[in-house]
Amino acid sequence: MEAPSNEDPITLTRHWVERVVIGLNLCPFAKAVQVRGQVRYALSEAASAEALLGDLAGELARLRDTPAEVLETTLLVHPHVLQDFLDYNDFLDIADAALVELDLEGVIQVASFHPDYRFADSLPEDIENHTNRSPFPMLHLLREDSIDRAVAAYPDPDAIIGRNQARLRELGQGGLRRVLRGGDD
Repeated sequence: MEAPSNEDPITLTRHWVERVVIGLNLCPFAKAVQVRGQVRYALSEAASAEALLGDLAGELARLRDTPAEVLETTLLVHPHVLQDFLDYNDFLDIADAALVELDLEGVIQVASFHPDYRFADSLPEDIENHTNRSPFPMLHLLREDSIDRAVAAYPDPDAIIGRNQARLRELGQGGLRRVLRGGDD
């Protein structure tokens, strides 16, 4: 992922979702909720993990309290905190604890996206890491029942990860940059 410019983090995140997540079909479930306007792009100005936790709790409550027809999922973008991937990764345990504390375990899950995302046993430069690399650190809040319905309706959900990794290997770094710029992939 190229370093973000001085543009608005939400604008850049929307661009990434449209070009990479939807454009490359990395998440076959994303396009429908995006088109229906059911994705909330929330910007956290938090400068500490504690402040981010407060913003996360607020967004979890909003998602819990808003009908899915209105709000299906939330992308909580936090450009000023947890820039280091290992710190971010450690925070995921805190996010999971917040789900338990708010009695949302099994109701909402937190998916992770970060500019330096790295799967276990991968090298930092491995293209496959880009399936979870976003322009800014981000927590993706998903309704578990929506995930269950989408997975049940998809022909082979277990193949998504392997297909995405193969697609990114095919594109390579240069192809991915062209997709982000809006060129042919």
